[in-house]
Amino acid sequence: MRTAVVRLDVDPAGKLMPEHLAAGMATLRELAGQAGVDVVDADIAAMPVGRRHVRLLVTGAEQDVIDVGIQLCAKAFDTLPTPGVVTYLSRGTDDDVHGVLAGLGLSGDIARTSGPDGLDIVHVTLAEPDLQRVGESRIHTALEASLNCEVHIHTR
Repeated sequence: MRTAVVRLDVDPAGKLMPEHLAAGMATLRELAGQAGVDVVDADIAAMPVGRRHVRLLVTGAEQDVIDVGIQLCAKAFDTLPTPGVVTYLSRGTDDDVHGVLAGLGLSGDIARTSGPDGLDIVHVTLAEPDLQRVGESRIHTALEASLNCEVHIHTR
């Protein structure tokens, strides 16, 4: 499973006082810990209205991680949080490869070999029609950026 960085504006109306924001962060840390979610430390009370975003590290599918984030923040701050951008941490795993491919609407087979320098080379085999639909250079760039290793794309 991939780890998402879920960003949520916990005070979209801009009505929470600094004390409430600080208390909400303390509650959020407690609730998140119970749910197996990590909170990226931030002083949201010092942030301007419209930028009071918390970042949660949540493992799961995209819609699930957003829902988890909304539920935790709503309970902690007693607001209706607004979801923001969701990005993903990459650890160079096969799950990361599958996640990048899924983001492009693709699926494929993955194999790893060691290069002459001992570093991983990831071989991704895709269906030929998929390569016609999504450009190989786009796939290659996304995979290399996510994995930080050499990627070879093959077709079947």
